Amino acid sequence: MALLQDNKDIISIGKKEFNVLLNQQVFQDPLITEEDMAKVVDDWMNIYINYYSQQVTGEQQEQDKALQELRQELNTLASPFLAKYRAFLKSHEHPNHATSS
Repeated sequence: MALLQDNKDIISIGKKEFNVLLNQQVFQDPLITEEDMAKVVDDWMNIYINYYSQQVTGEQQEQDKALQELRQELNTLASPFLAKYRAFLKSHEHPNHATSS
């Protein structure tokens, strides 16, 4: 079942807006853990999904499929962002922050 054009447009808009949000992030002290950043990104995705759930159209099955696709698209955008954050954290590790054995 192909998505309705209105829902494809909504997904496209959601992806663009989410990408803008990710690109606006500036990593600076105090840094949060990689796990906490993943939770933040997940919260952002849930906000977008909830917002766009009120705009998708069609039967319930169509709406569910559109929101599932939106979530997958947002996950696709979030993965490189989280990888970039992980690399940033590694580049800012301090030797004195290493755990002692």
